[in-house]
Amino acid sequence: MSGPGSFAAAEVPRDLAGHRELGEGWPDWLDRLPRLAADLLAEWELTRDGAEVWHGFGSLVLPVRDRDGVPGVFKIAYDGDDEGLHEALGLQRWAGNGAVRLLRADPRRRALLLERLHRRDLGELWDVEACEIVAGLYAKLHVPAGAPLQLITDHVARWLDDLARLPRDAPIPRRHVEQALALGRELVADPASTGVIIHGDLHYANVLAADRAPWLAIDPKPMSGDPHYEPAPMLWNRFDELGTGAALRYGLRTRLETLVDAAGLDHDRARDWVIVRMIINAHWSIQDAERAGRSLNAEEREWITRCITIAKSVQD
Repeated sequence: MSGPGSFAAAEVPRDLAGHRELGEGWPDWLDRLPRLAADLLAEWELTRDGAEVWHGFGSLVLPVRDRDGVPGVFKIAYDGDDEGLHEALGLQRWAGNGAVRLLRADPRRRALLLERLHRRDLGELWDVEACEIVAGLYAKLHVPAGAPLQLITDHVARWLDDLARLPRDAPIPRRHVEQALALGRELVADPASTGVIIHGDLHYANVLAADRAPWLAIDPKPMSGDPHYEPAPMLWNRFDELGTGAALRYGLRTRLETLVDAAGLDHDRARDWVIVRMIINAHWSIQDAERAGRSLNAEEREWITRCITIAKSVQD
């Protein structure tokens, strides 16, 4: 175990370390991570607040205290993730309104010092109530965007180009691929698809209870985008609790309708973005397996099935 102000390689969470197989920049970043964390903790005069080590899909998170004993959260994100490139800028623009407050940042090293929130998230609430809370956060987060935020349409255009090269024998029905390509290209060409700051990954686990507000968003991937891009993560999370068959379809549609109605969004546009995002997400699993030089595993096949199920359910 490392000391209170340091970080040891042995402390990298197993799930995070497992991303080495994703290839590209992951092995290098994971090799650099322990020294990077230790250097920043010393540089920012932060002390580990207990032995806990948390993590997101692509980030290391540590509870800390500053030199005055004020609690905070120290985060280092994977530097090969273009979607999260401007996390610090988005948090700075929001200034704590609807989102966790940024205390310090080193954008080059993708490091943040954040206010400490509670560990309680929306997972314990009824999903419809949680959707209403998230829709309320949309209103606070969707403020006018500006340079140098990336455009979500630039990313989606690239993802659609990749999707267009998907072989016809891939485990995604071709009709869904063609539909996602058609809808996605139409949305990319629409000027209304950019202009406000979007969170990009707002779901139950990325909303935490706080003292200064009932609920605040964390872990954003801020870009200049379209509010209608947001609902999809609320559908693919807490998926299993909706059951199967007609009950599952009803539950997914209810979530989407709740988000749309509570946020004053256009249902058709939100539905189209859900379809596009789910088919792109399914394709990412295929790409991950290809990069690792292996066949799809059971977890990836299950995820692809989930993505296709959601895309179908919102338009049945």
